[in-house]
Amino acid sequence: MTNLSKPAKDILTDRGAGGAISRSTSETIHTFISERLPAPGQPLSQAAAHHFMAPGKMLRAKMALRAADLLKVDRAAGMHWAAAIEVLHNASLIHDDICDGDRLRRGRPAVWSVYGRDVALTLGDWLVALAFELAAEAAQRAQTPMLVKILATHMKTTTIGEAREFDISPVDSWEDYLQGAADKTAPLLTAPLEGVATMALHGNSAATLGHCFRALGNAYQIGNDILNFSGGDGANTCGSDLRRRAPNGVVVLFRDTLSGDQRASFDDWYASGSDDDFDAWFAAVQHSPALGEAATRMNAMMTRAEDFSKTLPSELTAVITPIQQLLQQVCVKSVASLNQA
Repeated sequence: MTNLSKPAKDILTDRGAGGAISRSTSETIHTFISERLPAPGQPLSQAAAHHFMAPGKMLRAKMALRAADLLKVDRAAGMHWAAAIEVLHNASLIHDDICDGDRLRRGRPAVWSVYGRDVALTLGDWLVALAFELAAEAAQRAQTPMLVKILATHMKTTTIGEAREFDISPVDSWEDYLQGAADKTAPLLTAPLEGVATMALHGNSAATLGHCFRALGNAYQIGNDILNFSGGDGANTCGSDLRRRAPNGVVVLFRDTLSGDQRASFDDWYASGSDDDFDAWFAAVQHSPALGEAATRMNAMMTRAEDFSKTLPSELTAVITPIQQLLQQVCVKSVASLNQA
């Protein structure tokens, strides 16, 4: 097992009750992950340093550490598990940027846009391996071998969710859309708490956690889909999902409003991949009831998630509540964008 280096080792031995969600914790997680990245001069070191120079909110890692503190899980095991989830999440982001052709990540050039697709792909693969190494170390420390399976299961589900986006045909039902959205978003939000709950012998909460975060993930995705049509999701252009034929809940609901001939015409245009008539279809979506209906369904998903969270042990509910509030901000922002429109 890899030795913990200073200062991470010192911080891991300090339980710091109640202090898991803090700026110092962000710095601790960042330092811990940075110490496990390729050393300067090794292959991938520059690309890895570039990506983690802007580590983001590290929400998933903070969730794991907060839950570990509340459930009295060994802090070192909690840190290794938190880092495993965060590293796997970052691997998925690097691969996402390659697939989507997005040149920016967290306000900086994406790895592939600086170092090329091959280096970015390889770095993502390397980080997947590191995530499982960290999960195995957490499992050894907590004597909970199930952690590795938990990580693998959620990675498989996330990958399936990503793969759905490669289908050029439109998503033809709301249920299929929700399945894909939840598969893409929920697993790496569920995994932090599921792993800690398993270490704390609360493994029977796994199913409810999954239901809660699938509802939260769906609400978050619907909110982003609404923002994609108002230019508030960070994409280069309004309606970029429609232009590149990425699954979008608003588009699914818009398609449902179309009559037989109109739907056939839309499906033909969608399948063609052409930019011709994009402006007309974009305007049709914006003037349809689809955006308002999406907002209604998004709010219903938030309520569903809240109902599930109330049935969990209080320690887990205490961790989920700030996440609900954070995702609620996206929902509120998306509704505000409709009002402005």
